[in-house]
Amino acid sequence: MGKGQRERIENPMPKITPPPVSTCVWTGKSGTKYTYYDYPILHVFDANEDGNYIFVRVADNQSHPVYIGEGNLTDRNSEQHHQSACIKSKGATRFHAHPNPVKANRKAEEEYLLANYTQAYSPTGCNVKEGG
Repeated sequence: MGKGQRERIENPMPKITPPPVSTCVWTGKSGTKYTYYDYPILHVFDANEDGNYIFVRVADNQSHPVYIGEGNLTDRNSEQHHQSACIKSKGATRFHAHPNPVKANRKAEEEYLLANYTQAYSPTGCNVKEGG
């Protein structure tokens, strides 16, 4: 390399969408606390950024879960979400999310949160219980 040239080093760590300033703590049935970042609905995340998420309706300065899920954050926070119409109809205005790259951990967290916030299930929310 000549003088004044810099070696380009590829960062092996995946890029994570910078979190906003606001956070919210959601507690699972087991008592485990999970910190989520507060985003507007339809915020664009980096491609292939997996995590847990909650579509939220805000009323009386309180966050109410409308839908709790896991997966690719950009795919989930879009008009293509399989429950998009329900989520809109329930008044969700915020998207709480945090990165979580391990699928087994995401699934467990989703299960614990749904067990504690049963209002996320239909008819109040948009989650559907397995088996009816």
